[in-house]
This record gives sequence, C-alpha cells and structure tokens, in this order.
Amino acid sequence: LPALKSVRPTLMLTVPLIIEKLYRSKVMPAFKKNWLVKSLYAIPPLRKKMNTIAGKKLKDTFGGELKFFGIGGAKLDKTVEKFLREAKFPYAIGYGLTETSPLLAGVNPLRTKLQSTGPPLEGVTLKIHDPGKFTGEGEIYAKGPNVMKGYYKEPELTREVMTEDGWFKTGDLGILDETNYLFIRGRSKNVIIGPGGENIFPEDIESVINNFKHVAESLVIQQKGKLVAMVHFNREEIEEKYQAMKEDVEKKYEELKKELQEYVNARVSKFSKIQEVILQKEEFVKTATKKIKRFLYTKKHPQQET
Repeated sequence: LPALKSVRPTLMLTVPLIIEKLYRSKVMPAFKKNWLVKSLYAIPPLRKKMNTIAGKKLKDTFGGELKFFGIGGAKLDKTVEKFLREAKFPYAIGYGLTETSPLLAGVNPLRTKLQSTGPPLEGVTLKIHDPGKFTGEGEIYAKGPNVMKGYYKEPELTREVMTEDGWFKTGDLGILDETNYLFIRGRSKNVIIGPGGENIFPEDIESVINNFKHVAESLVIQQKGKLVAMVHFNREEIEEKYQAMKEDVEKKYEELKKELQEYVNARVSKFSKIQEVILQKEEFVKTATKKIKRFLYTKKHPQQET
C-alpha cells in the first residue's frame, strides 16, 4: 500500500478479500474506538457522513487518484459494499469465468446496485435456467461470442457444461431483476439442502460471521446433518488485547465461540442457524484468486478444534 501513494493509480483490478481486510482492520476499528464514536456511527445520517469522510481517506490510501476500483473473482461482502456505496468509493463489479473470456456481466462505479454484478455485457445473453417458482433463482446460463466452444480434447467434459444449442452452464445460481441486473446467490455445488428441502447458501452465513469481532475468515459446511461454522480468528489481535487485560486467552476463545453463534443465529433465517462453531487454527487454503478451497474441508480437518 505505501507504494501506491507514489504510483497513484487511476484504475485497479482486485479481489474482494483485499478491500474486505482493509475495511475490517482499518475502517471499522476507527468507528468503534470509543463509546461516543460508536454511538454517533449508529445514527444513519451521521454514519453516512462519517463513511464519506472514511471513503476519502481510503481513496488516499490508494494514492488519491483512483477512478475505477474493479472487484471480481468472488462475491463482495454485503456490509463492506454498503460502506463503499456510502463512502462514494469508485468501486465496480465484474462477473465471469475463464470459459467466458472472462467477463459476462459488469457495471461501472456510477451504476452499481447493492449485491449485483450488473447487467450482461454487450453481445452477451444471460438466462436463468429452471427458476424457482417463488424465488426466481436458478442456474445462470450464458451465450455470446466470448463463450468458449469447449474444452480442448475433452468432449465429455464439454458436453457436461454446454447445451446442444450453445448455452454455457456456469454452475452459479442467481436471479435477474426487472432491469436485467444479475444477482448471484452462490455456487450450485456449495448449496446445502436443509431438512425441509430449503436451499441454504453458506456464503450468506459466512458474510455475517466475517463481520463479527476478531474473525479473520470462515467457512460453513454441513457435518452429520448439522450446520457447522469453521472460524479462523485473528489470534494475534485476540492475544494482544486479552493478555494485556490479563485474561485467560483460551477461555476467551470459548466465550467468543458462544458469542459468535448467538450473533449469527440472531441475524440469519431459521434454516441457516449454525449449530456448532469450530476453531480453525491456521488460515484456510486458498486458490490463486483468494477463494477458500471448500472441497478440502468437507470432512473434519486436522487443524480444527471443537
């Protein structure tokens, strides 16, 4: 970040993890530093004014000349996006896959909608396959000149993702609103089916978890029919705070687990309530685009503690 002040870029492309970490490590602590600031921030008109000021400081962090801060590769946390909108930070959203070269939908900083990736790009057609009767959610299908013809020398794999009439199956679930803006709910392979057949999107629960104090990152999985939250706390932050207060740090972890479960369950639907919190000692293993490799954690991992 210090180098950006000399480079002073006008355009940046990044993944959500970068801005989310800045928000949780720099922005939110400033608004919670004492009871007075915290109380003022709870008042909507004052919160918006304070976010605008914070947005200017955030922009200065990136050199002060930023006009386009493109975010893609994963879904942006809702709370963080609300802040960016009120802060008037020039963020933009893009959505696509390697197979689509790579963009399908996107929107510039002046036309964003909360939690939307924006409308399809020019020349791209999107449709929702087999939408739910009540939710309108279904798998996102795409067609356009940027969509691949198939995987090289992999005809069977190609048939799995391409329909006979040329639609590409993205594997993502979403909806299109009345203005043709796309809203992504999550990966179809990540969806957890509830006891009554409900679709539970772990990404939505993780978004709530990640806004709890001292949480660095999280993953929600299903184990033996239970919703389990694997949580990696900021250990350095916790030890620094509670050892200075001469409190038992390990005991504090147990208290945080209980507080976290109550915090989350008060903010999600009855189908999405977590039944257990597991401590994840180390950071989760991630892809090159900083997405957690979920498949590694579908079974109990040796770095977990109940």
